[in-house]
Amino acid sequence: MPSPAKATAGGRYPGGVRVVFGRNPVREVLASGQRVQRLLYSDDHAREIQFLVAQASARGIIAQQVNRGILDQTARGGNHQGIAVELPDRPQASLDDALALAEQRGEPPLLLLLDHLQDPQNFGTLLRTADAVGAHGVVFPEHRAVGITPAVARASSGAVEHLLVINAGNLVQAIEELQRRRVWVVGLDQDAQQPLWDLDPSLGLALVVGSEGSGLSRLVKKRCDFLVRIPSRGQVASLNAAVAGSIVLYDVWRRRVHTSS
Repeated sequence: MPSPAKATAGGRYPGGVRVVFGRNPVREVLASGQRVQRLLYSDDHAREIQFLVAQASARGIIAQQVNRGILDQTARGGNHQGIAVELPDRPQASLDDALALAEQRGEPPLLLLLDHLQDPQNFGTLLRTADAVGAHGVVFPEHRAVGITPAVARASSGAVEHLLVINAGNLVQAIEELQRRRVWVVGLDQDAQQPLWDLDPSLGLALVVGSEGSGLSRLVKKRCDFLVRIPSRGQVASLNAAVAGSIVLYDVWRRRVHTSS
């Protein structure tokens, strides 16, 4: 049986294959029902790895035991926890897909837009929150931003496998397209006059979270329909990108559920 190919940047192999590593992400890949080409593991003593190997084998997925050095190469230095899967590259999702999903569910759109987010942990955390609240899509720009790397996938604990994640190329153009489709674009800005709770949760919303250092970029901020801040009683006014985005996503979802019940 051939050895695993060495992953390129972003966790992709030659030939349109990507790698997901870590026990939680692998479990979510298997749970999602995606077509998996191969499962790689270095140690079957851990009960959780035994379970995942058995689950893969029951689905007819090749489960290959390899030495730990192979997994170290495969994960490109990431903490693989002794297990990884190879699967075909993710199909490109689009704004059309996200809006169609909202229509299919009979819900006003709820999208998360990330304005040049750089930190994989923040990106992964926001993906977990987006999945938790049932967001219809997560949008990020192609340049000057972290993409869907193995580190992001692992930080998301597998949530990325259940979401429509959209590489929009140009975020301003994506905002303009959403506005044409009657989705209100809301930027998070700690200096905004309008508090979070003034948001009408019944509207179709695209929430924009800025980068960790500088917040919303000038053009994105200018293009938003309105800006909101998260009120705080504490002495530290600003929250990091992942915390701020998660608070707003959860608050919109909570109020939608409360209104519909």
